[in-house]
Amino acid sequence: MLVEFRVKNFRSLRDEQVLSMVASKDQTLHDTHTLGTGLKAAPSLLRSAVVYGANAGGKSNLVKSLQFMRGVVLESAAVIQPGQSYAIQPFRLDDWSSSQPTEFELTFILDGVRYQYGFAMTAQRIVSEHLLVYKAFKPQRWFERRFDEASGKDMYEYGPGLKGAKSLWEGATRPNALFLSMAVQLNSEALRPVFDWFANRLVIFNEQAQLSPHISIQMLKQAQGRQQICDFLTAADISIDNIEVVTRKVPGQAVHFDLLAGRTEVRSEEEVEEHQLRFSYVTEQGRAVFDLVDESSGTRNLLFLAGPVLDILQKGLTLVIDELDTSLHTLLVRELVRLFHRPEVNTGGAQLIFTTHDTSLLDAPDLFRRDQIWFVEKDREQASTLVALSEFSPRKDEALERGYLMGRYGGVPFLSHTMGLQH
Repeated sequence: MLVEFRVKNFRSLRDEQVLSMVASKDQTLHDTHTLGTGLKAAPSLLRSAVVYGANAGGKSNLVKSLQFMRGVVLESAAVIQPGQSYAIQPFRLDDWSSSQPTEFELTFILDGVRYQYGFAMTAQRIVSEHLLVYKAFKPQRWFERRFDEASGKDMYEYGPGLKGAKSLWEGATRPNALFLSMAVQLNSEALRPVFDWFANRLVIFNEQAQLSPHISIQMLKQAQGRQQICDFLTAADISIDNIEVVTRKVPGQAVHFDLLAGRTEVRSEEEVEEHQLRFSYVTEQGRAVFDLVDESSGTRNLLFLAGPVLDILQKGLTLVIDELDTSLHTLLVRELVRLFHRPEVNTGGAQLIFTTHDTSLLDAPDLFRRDQIWFVEKDREQASTLVALSEFSPRKDEALERGYLMGRYGGVPFLSHTMGLQH
């Protein structure tokens, strides 16, 4: 479960910004909208959080920063080559920030243990890295790494909690690679849970990692999964009776996000399976079968989202989506959010974090607690700030949508009268 994410000097996020999933002491919707952790420091976490902001306000950069951190963890040891530089983008509108490292830190809970892991980096190298592990109330500092400019070397300090071939891992860690990633590549069992959390328990969808139909299609190939997805779509008022998968072999391609170049590229792969979906509809007047291209973009997006969401709910993963409302009706977005708030469905402690422009969600009955709503806004220096709604102390009966659109909480675009049509 994600506890907290911190980022500093990434794109428009110049100053340190903190997204916290720690629930406040407010007991409103506590049984459905929060998760118990059993830990004194953070007894309850939120099952979901929503982030609002104007176009180009910085909310997508928040998702990209988390995605970039994940990418460095997964690829710095195995993919990035010696001497290669990262396409990291610090805040560029003041000289000091543009020359400073970008910093990331993420805290999560896994199997009752709290991990706090972070690092700072430039395009050329990792300049610091640390891991704190809370197996008791007090943290254990498993390792700390800092680049010493005077000697030009990385300096390491270890705590007694980290077992294994530390000298071997340290010697193998390149300047542009994470110690965590290299140690796991060299079979560190102690550090593997941290690496695996980023690899397997954090799922991110945005323009650089678009929703893939793969999970939904794999579920559709099995009778139980097909029934679950059809039930999911039926609950969304899409009356599909059955979905058939027709499979054939074709030459393969894959889209890969390049950390070094900062862009996506298409790579050729070996022959892969291509799947054609056929949708059966039944009404009182008859039956018909349609191809995927015949379906609306909303139905396609919901279908491709159904598999990952059902899988995430079952496994208790953390899902982060930029612009969840794209091609989805507002009522469908509400139902997706409510799935994460239903303890009988969300039995594994899954979390949903998403950005949106859909202001109607703010006043949807019992959809969010006050501490689940966040706003991103740029100041006059074009730096983005992330603020929780709870910091504005809104009244229990306050009309949040109206207050937001009036600019009471920030995060809305400034519309000049010159934007109107000229006659």
